[in-house]
Order: sequence, then structure tokens, then C-alpha cells
Amino acid sequence: MRGLEQIPWLYDLGLSVAERFGFIRWRRWLAEGATGRTLDLGTGTGRNLAWFAATGPVAAVDPSHHNLRAARSRAPGAVLVLARAEALPFRDGAFDTVVSGLVFCSVDDPAAGFAEVRRVLARGGSLRMIEHVRSTSTLGGWWQDLIQPAWTWVAGGCRNNRETERSVAEAGFEIEPATRKASGTMRRFVARAIPSPSEQLERVPAGPGRA
Repeated sequence: MRGLEQIPWLYDLGLSVAERFGFIRWRRWLAEGATGRTLDLGTGTGRNLAWFAATGPVAAVDPSHHNLRAARSRAPGAVLVLARAEALPFRDGAFDTVVSGLVFCSVDDPAAGFAEVRRVLARGGSLRMIEHVRSTSTLGGWWQDLIQPAWTWVAGGCRNNRETERSVAEAGFEIEPATRKASGTMRRFVARAIPSPSEQLERVPAGPGRA
């Protein structure tokens, strides 16, 4: 049995219901704020593709053949790539924006996925995310833990009890507070990579006596 996330008509049905209850505003925020060369990570059936502003080329990645076929019918001219978040087939610094909408709950190795996002982002680039996360209430978190791994199996890989914001920070990103919005267990925000010590040294201008 494929999980719900790998059955395009069920995936689309669930998201259509969510969008009718307001999620469409979050989706528009996610895509319309992207600038420059953009990667739609975990594009699913391509529901973000219609919302990207024409500010640069867009590539869309998903690990499911079934989802990519559905995305092709929705956006015939899109650049679609079969790949996982943990192994992106792009050069370093290839993108100015990476968009991730309800993706990292299903990534098998989030640390490796975020490392790849950081690698393919150009210096100063942004990660725009929507994700559902572990509940901040004791009862809510207990319930999310209880339904694992059954929910993961039924949904096709989703782990709805992950502390994704913490994972973003641990991967060397800084969330911009003004962009962060929370609604229940849903989060949306923009994050940027914190320069590593070597990157900071590269930015130091050459002074007298420096080559």
C-alpha cells in the first residue's frame, strides 16, 4: 500500500479541503515571496507552481513518480526532477530561494535534507517554509507520539511530531522573527543560513599587506 502522500488524487483532495479553510493564503505567501532562481522542494502534485512570480526560473523536485506525473499535467512547462531532499542533483549555490511546503515532516533524514538545502542556496538566499510541528501542549504532543508510527505508515512517511523549527536552527539557519507565524501546530517562516567561520573570513576585505 502506498501512503496517502503518494496517491495524487487523495493528496490533492486533502489539500483542496485545507485550502478551502484558509490554507490557500499560506500557500500563496509561500510561493509568491520567492525571488530569483527558485527550488520548489517536495512539489508533490505541483500545487505551488501556479503561484510563483515570474522573477526567475523554477525547478520542482519530488521523490514520487506518481506525484510528478500529476504535476506535469498541472504545469506542462515546468522543470520537474525526481530526487530526494537528502540528495539534490544541483550545484552549490544554484538557487536564491528554496520553498518547502509540508515537506520535512516526510524527509527520512531531516539533518541531511537541511544540509542539502543550505548547500544549494546561494549566499544570502532564503528558505521559505510551511510545516506542521510537534504540539507545544503536553496532551497534544502525547497524542502525536501515540499515533506514530501508524500515522507515518498510512500517510506515506509523514511524522507530525517533529520539532522542525529546532532542526532548522541546528542546521545553521536563523529564522527571521518578523516572518514567523503560528497557527496551532502549523508554522510558516523565512530562514537564512548563518555564515560559517570560513564564510565570514571570505567576507573580510583584504587590507594592507594582504593578497
